[in-house]
Amino acid sequence: MSPAVRSCTPAALASADPALKAAVLAEALPYLRRYSGQTILVKYGGHAMGGNGDTFARDIAFLKQVGINPIVVHGGGPQISNMLQRLGIKSSFVNGLRVTDQATLEVVEMVLSGSINKQLAAEINAAGGRAVGISGKDGGLIRARKLTRNGELGFVGEPERIDNRVLDAFRDSHIIPVIAPLGIDADGATYNINADTVAGAIAAAAKAARFLLLTDVPGVLDAKEALIPELTAAEARSLIASGIISGGMTPKVETCLDAVAGGVDAAVIVDGRVPHAILLELFTAGGAGTLIRGG
Repeated sequence: MSPAVRSCTPAALASADPALKAAVLAEALPYLRRYSGQTILVKYGGHAMGGNGDTFARDIAFLKQVGINPIVVHGGGPQISNMLQRLGIKSSFVNGLRVTDQATLEVVEMVLSGSINKQLAAEINAAGGRAVGISGKDGGLIRARKLTRNGELGFVGEPERIDNRVLDAFRDSHIIPVIAPLGIDADGATYNINADTVAGAIAAAAKAARFLLLTDVPGVLDAKEALIPELTAAEARSLIASGIISGGMTPKVETCLDAVAGGVDAAVIVDGRVPHAILLELFTAGGAGTLIRGG
Protein backbone atom coordinates (compact mmCIF):
# COMPACT_ATOMS: atom_id res chain seq x y z
CA MET A 1 0.00 0.00 0.00
CA SER A 2 1.39 3.41 -0.90
CA PRO A 3 2.17 6.00 1.81
CA ALA A 4 -0.29 8.35 0.10
CA VAL A 5 -3.17 5.91 0.54
CA ARG A 6 -2.20 5.13 4.13
CA SER A 7 -2.28 8.83 5.04
CA CYS A 8 -5.71 9.46 3.55
CA THR A 9 -7.72 9.64 6.76
CA PRO A 10 -10.72 12.03 6.86
CA ALA A 11 -8.57 14.62 8.67
CA ALA A 12 -5.95 14.41 5.94
CA LEU A 13 -8.57 14.55 3.19
CA ALA A 14 -10.08 17.72 4.63
CA SER A 15 -7.00 19.66 3.57
CA ALA A 16 -6.22 17.59 0.45
CA ASP A 17 -6.68 18.86 -3.07
CA PRO A 18 -9.86 17.84 -4.94
CA ALA A 19 -8.00 15.55 -7.33
CA LEU A 20 -6.63 13.47 -4.45
CA LYS A 21 -10.08 13.26 -2.88
CA ALA A 22 -11.54 12.07 -6.16
CA ALA A 23 -8.78 9.48 -6.55
CA VAL A 24 -9.47 8.05 -3.10
CA LEU A 25 -13.21 7.82 -3.78
CA ALA A 26 -12.60 6.22 -7.17
CA GLU A 27 -10.39 3.55 -5.61
CA ALA A 28 -12.95 2.80 -2.92
CA LEU A 29 -15.99 2.52 -5.21
CA PRO A 30 -15.43 -1.07 -6.48
CA TYR A 31 -14.96 -2.26 -2.91
CA LEU A 32 -18.09 -0.46 -1.74
CA ARG A 33 -19.99 -2.33 -4.43
CA ARG A 34 -18.36 -5.64 -3.49
CA TYR A 35 -19.34 -5.42 0.17
CA SER A 36 -22.76 -3.80 -0.23
CA GLY A 37 -25.29 -5.89 1.70
CA GLN A 38 -22.54 -8.15 3.06
CA THR A 39 -21.70 -8.84 6.70
CA ILE A 40 -18.32 -7.74 8.07
CA LEU A 41 -17.36 -9.14 11.49
CA VAL A 42 -14.89 -6.93 13.34
CA LYS A 43 -13.17 -8.23 16.46
CA TYR A 44 -11.87 -5.30 18.49
CA GLY A 45 -9.18 -6.59 20.83
CA GLY A 46 -8.46 -5.24 24.27
CA HIS A 47 -4.89 -4.36 23.27
CA ALA A 48 -6.14 -2.58 20.13
CA MET A 49 -8.40 -0.28 22.18
CA GLY A 50 -5.65 2.30 22.51
CA GLY A 51 -5.81 5.78 21.07
CA ASN A 52 -7.98 5.09 18.02
CA GLY A 53 -11.39 4.58 19.62
CA ASP A 54 -12.86 7.61 17.86
CA THR A 55 -11.69 6.56 14.39
CA PHE A 56 -12.80 2.97 15.06
CA ALA A 57 -16.30 4.15 15.96
CA ARG A 58 -16.50 6.35 12.86
CA ASP A 59 -15.34 3.49 10.65
CA ILE A 60 -18.04 1.16 12.02
CA ALA A 61 -20.74 3.80 11.64
CA PHE A 62 -19.53 4.48 8.08
CA LEU A 63 -19.84 0.81 7.11
CA LYS A 64 -23.51 0.74 8.11
CA GLN A 65 -24.20 4.03 6.35
CA VAL A 66 -22.89 2.69 3.01
CA GLY A 67 -25.02 -0.46 3.13
CA ILE A 68 -22.63 -2.91 4.81
CA ASN A 69 -23.69 -4.89 7.89
CA PRO A 70 -20.98 -4.66 10.57
CA ILE A 71 -20.96 -6.84 13.67
CA VAL A 72 -18.54 -5.91 16.45
CA VAL A 73 -17.21 -8.43 18.97
CA HIS A 74 -14.90 -6.92 21.58
CA GLY A 75 -12.42 -8.21 24.08
CA GLY A 76 -11.17 -6.58 27.24
CA GLY A 77 -8.42 -8.64 28.83
CA PRO A 78 -6.24 -5.71 29.97
CA GLN A 79 -9.25 -3.88 31.39
CA ILE A 80 -10.35 -7.00 33.29
CA SER A 81 -6.85 -7.46 34.70
CA ASN A 82 -6.78 -3.83 35.86
CA MET A 83 -10.14 -4.17 37.62
CA LEU A 84 -9.17 -7.45 39.29
CA GLN A 85 -5.99 -5.82 40.55
CA ARG A 86 -7.93 -2.85 41.91
CA LEU A 87 -10.27 -5.22 43.76
CA GLY A 88 -7.42 -7.35 45.10
CA ILE A 89 -8.51 -10.49 43.26
CA LYS A 90 -5.64 -12.66 42.05
CA SER A 91 -5.77 -13.86 38.45
CA SER A 92 -3.92 -16.66 36.66
CA PHE A 93 -3.76 -18.03 33.13
CA VAL A 94 -3.45 -21.47 31.55
CA ASN A 95 -2.43 -21.51 27.86
CA GLY A 96 -3.53 -17.90 27.51
CA LEU A 97 -6.97 -18.45 29.09
CA ARG A 98 -7.92 -16.72 32.32
CA VAL A 99 -8.86 -19.11 35.14
CA THR A 100 -12.34 -17.88 36.07
CA ASP A 101 -13.81 -18.65 39.47
CA GLN A 102 -17.11 -17.14 40.62
CA ALA A 103 -15.55 -13.94 41.96
CA THR A 104 -13.53 -13.46 38.78
CA LEU A 105 -16.57 -14.19 36.62
CA GLU A 106 -18.52 -11.41 38.30
CA VAL A 107 -15.74 -8.93 37.50
CA VAL A 108 -15.39 -10.25 33.94
CA GLU A 109 -19.10 -9.76 33.29
CA MET A 110 -19.09 -6.33 34.93
CA VAL A 111 -16.22 -5.10 32.76
CA LEU A 112 -17.17 -6.77 29.47
CA SER A 113 -20.95 -6.34 29.51
CA GLY A 114 -20.79 -3.13 31.50
CA SER A 115 -18.13 -0.50 31.00
CA ILE A 116 -16.48 -1.67 27.76
CA ASN A 117 -19.60 -2.81 25.91
CA LYS A 118 -21.73 0.22 26.69
CA GLN A 119 -18.92 2.72 26.13
CA LEU A 120 -18.10 1.23 22.74
CA ALA A 121 -21.76 1.31 21.69
CA ALA A 122 -22.01 4.91 22.88
CA GLU A 123 -18.95 5.90 20.83
CA ILE A 124 -20.44 4.37 17.66
CA ASN A 125 -23.71 6.18 18.35
CA ALA A 126 -21.84 9.48 18.83
CA ALA A 127 -20.15 8.88 15.47
CA GLY A 128 -23.51 8.70 13.70
CA GLY A 129 -24.30 4.99 13.95
CA ARG A 130 -27.04 3.24 15.87
CA ALA A 131 -25.37 0.61 18.04
CA VAL A 132 -26.74 -1.63 20.78
CA GLY A 133 -24.46 -3.34 23.27
CA ILE A 134 -25.31 -6.92 24.18
CA SER A 135 -23.54 -10.03 25.38
CA GLY A 136 -23.78 -13.56 24.06
CA LYS A 137 -26.26 -14.22 26.88
CA ASP A 138 -28.85 -11.85 25.41
CA GLY A 139 -31.48 -13.52 23.28
CA GLY A 140 -29.65 -16.81 23.70
CA LEU A 141 -27.15 -15.64 21.07
CA ILE A 142 -24.30 -17.88 22.29
CA ARG A 143 -25.05 -21.30 23.75
CA ALA A 144 -21.85 -22.19 25.59
CA ARG A 145 -20.31 -25.33 27.00
CA LYS A 146 -17.60 -25.67 29.58
CA LEU A 147 -14.07 -25.73 28.13
CA THR A 148 -12.25 -28.79 29.44
CA ARG A 149 -9.33 -29.51 27.11
CA ASN A 150 -7.00 -27.11 28.97
CA GLY A 151 -7.69 -28.53 32.41
CA GLU A 152 -9.90 -27.02 35.11
CA LEU A 153 -10.43 -23.35 34.29
CA GLY A 154 -13.64 -22.72 36.17
CA PHE A 155 -16.28 -20.76 34.27
CA VAL A 156 -14.42 -20.69 30.96
CA GLY A 157 -16.42 -21.87 27.99
CA GLU A 158 -16.52 -22.19 24.24
CA PRO A 159 -19.34 -21.58 21.76
CA GLU A 160 -21.54 -24.62 21.18
CA ARG A 161 -24.14 -22.88 19.01
CA ILE A 162 -24.76 -19.39 17.62
CA ASP A 163 -28.44 -18.42 17.28
CA ASN A 164 -28.72 -16.88 13.81
CA ARG A 165 -32.16 -15.49 14.58
CA VAL A 166 -30.54 -12.84 16.76
CA LEU A 167 -28.03 -11.94 14.05
CA ASP A 168 -30.77 -11.86 11.42
CA ALA A 169 -32.78 -9.38 13.48
CA PHE A 170 -29.85 -6.98 13.54
CA ARG A 171 -29.00 -7.48 9.86
CA ASP A 172 -32.54 -6.55 8.84
CA SER A 173 -32.47 -3.37 10.93
CA HIS A 174 -30.39 -0.21 11.13
CA ILE A 175 -28.80 -1.38 14.39
CA ILE A 176 -25.15 -2.36 14.79
CA PRO A 177 -24.65 -5.14 17.38
CA VAL A 178 -21.72 -4.75 19.77
CA ILE A 179 -21.19 -8.12 21.44
CA ALA A 180 -19.38 -9.01 24.67
CA PRO A 181 -17.88 -12.54 24.67
CA LEU A 182 -20.02 -14.23 27.28
CA GLY A 183 -22.26 -17.25 26.79
CA ILE A 184 -24.79 -19.31 28.71
CA ASP A 185 -25.20 -23.07 28.89
CA ALA A 186 -28.36 -25.19 28.89
CA ASP A 187 -28.56 -24.92 32.68
CA GLY A 188 -28.27 -21.13 32.74
CA ALA A 189 -24.63 -20.92 33.86
CA THR A 190 -22.59 -18.01 32.52
CA TYR A 191 -19.22 -18.62 30.86
CA ASN A 192 -16.31 -16.36 30.01
CA ILE A 193 -15.26 -17.11 26.41
CA ASN A 194 -12.15 -16.02 24.52
CA ALA A 195 -13.18 -13.06 22.37
CA ASP A 196 -11.28 -14.26 19.29
CA THR A 197 -13.09 -17.60 19.51
CA VAL A 198 -16.48 -15.89 19.83
CA ALA A 199 -15.73 -13.57 16.92
CA GLY A 200 -14.70 -16.44 14.66
CA ALA A 201 -17.78 -18.49 15.57
CA ILE A 202 -20.15 -15.58 14.92
CA ALA A 203 -18.38 -14.73 11.66
CA ALA A 204 -18.85 -18.31 10.47
CA ALA A 205 -22.49 -18.41 11.58
CA ALA A 206 -23.20 -15.14 9.77
CA LYS A 207 -21.26 -16.31 6.66
CA ALA A 208 -19.39 -13.01 6.80
CA ALA A 209 -17.64 -11.70 3.70
CA ARG A 210 -14.75 -10.63 5.91
CA PHE A 211 -13.64 -11.39 9.46
CA LEU A 212 -11.32 -8.60 10.61
CA LEU A 213 -9.34 -9.48 13.72
CA LEU A 214 -7.97 -6.20 15.06
CA THR A 215 -5.02 -6.60 17.37
CA ASP A 216 -1.78 -4.82 18.37
CA VAL A 217 0.57 -6.25 15.72
CA PRO A 218 0.80 -5.53 11.96
CA GLY A 219 -0.23 -9.07 10.99
CA VAL A 220 1.59 -12.34 10.34
CA LEU A 221 5.34 -11.89 9.93
CA ASP A 222 7.75 -14.12 8.02
CA ALA A 223 11.11 -15.44 9.25
CA LYS A 224 12.67 -12.02 8.49
CA GLU A 225 9.88 -10.24 10.40
CA ALA A 226 8.36 -8.80 7.22
CA LEU A 227 4.59 -8.62 6.90
CA ILE A 228 2.99 -11.41 4.88
CA PRO A 229 0.11 -9.77 2.95
CA GLU A 230 -1.81 -12.95 2.09
CA LEU A 231 -1.84 -16.65 3.00
CA THR A 232 -3.83 -19.65 1.91
CA ALA A 233 -5.06 -21.95 4.65
CA ALA A 234 -2.43 -24.53 3.66
CA GLU A 235 0.36 -21.95 3.79
CA ALA A 236 -0.79 -20.75 7.21
CA ARG A 237 -0.78 -24.30 8.60
CA SER A 238 2.69 -24.86 7.18
CA LEU A 239 3.98 -21.72 8.92
CA ILE A 240 2.49 -22.92 12.21
CA ALA A 241 4.11 -26.33 11.79
CA SER A 242 7.49 -24.73 11.03
CA GLY A 243 7.31 -22.43 14.05
CA ILE A 244 7.37 -19.21 12.03
CA ILE A 245 3.88 -18.54 13.34
CA SER A 246 4.22 -19.02 17.08
CA GLY A 247 3.24 -17.71 20.49
CA GLY A 248 0.12 -15.58 20.70
CA MET A 249 -0.19 -15.38 16.92
CA THR A 250 -0.90 -19.12 16.65
CA PRO A 251 -4.38 -19.10 18.22
CA LYS A 252 -5.30 -15.99 16.23
CA VAL A 253 -4.37 -17.67 12.94
CA GLU A 254 -6.14 -20.86 14.01
CA THR A 255 -9.27 -18.83 14.76
CA CYS A 256 -9.06 -17.32 11.27
CA LEU A 257 -8.64 -20.79 9.76
CA ASP A 258 -11.69 -22.07 11.64
CA ALA A 259 -13.74 -19.08 10.45
CA VAL A 260 -12.73 -19.61 6.83
CA ALA A 261 -13.48 -23.33 7.10
CA GLY A 262 -16.88 -22.40 8.53
CA GLY A 263 -17.88 -20.29 5.54
CA VAL A 264 -16.22 -16.88 5.90
CA ASP A 265 -14.86 -15.66 2.56
CA ALA A 266 -11.58 -14.48 4.11
CA ALA A 267 -10.17 -13.50 7.49
CA VAL A 268 -7.69 -10.69 8.06
CA ILE A 269 -5.38 -10.02 11.00
CA VAL A 270 -5.12 -6.21 11.15
CA ASP A 271 -3.19 -3.75 13.31
CA GLY A 272 -5.98 -1.97 15.13
CA ARG A 273 -3.58 0.73 16.32
CA VAL A 274 -3.45 2.15 12.78
CA PRO A 275 -6.04 4.91 12.31
CA HIS A 276 -8.89 3.77 10.04
CA ALA A 277 -7.37 0.30 9.69
CA ILE A 278 -10.82 -1.11 8.83
CA LEU A 279 -11.30 1.24 5.89
CA LEU A 280 -7.75 0.73 4.68
CA GLU A 281 -8.26 -3.03 4.68
CA LEU A 282 -11.66 -3.08 3.02
CA PHE A 283 -11.45 -0.21 0.55
CA THR A 284 -7.87 -0.06 -0.75
CA ALA A 285 -6.03 -2.41 -3.09
CA GLY A 286 -3.13 -3.04 -0.73
CA GLY A 287 -5.15 -3.83 2.38
CA ALA A 288 -3.74 -3.32 5.86
CA GLY A 289 -2.81 -6.70 7.34
CA THR A 290 -2.52 -10.42 6.58
CA LEU A 291 -5.43 -11.93 4.68
CA ILE A 292 -6.11 -15.65 5.12
CA ARG A 293 -8.35 -17.48 2.66
CA GLY A 294 -9.14 -21.09 1.85
CA GLY A 295 -6.95 -23.33 -0.25
